[in-house]
Amino acid sequence: MERNEGTVDRAVRLLLGIALLALGGLEKIPYPKVAILVGIVLLVTGIAGICPLYSVLKIKTCGEKC
Repeated sequence: MERNEGTVDRAVRLLLGIALLALGGLEKIPYPKVAILVGIVLLVTGIAGICPLYSVLKIKTCGEKC
């Protein structure tokens, strides 16, 4: 698979992933298991730079560089 996430997109995903993992781990929100699962997905896609949904929809946030 080809990289399809830009730097800003990846940074936002990483920050949101960490926040959701923290909130889910502390059980400060109504559905902590869902928050943890979404947080893991965001972290993995942010680290890899590849979003499967973006691939299906043919979206690239990295511009012409990728």
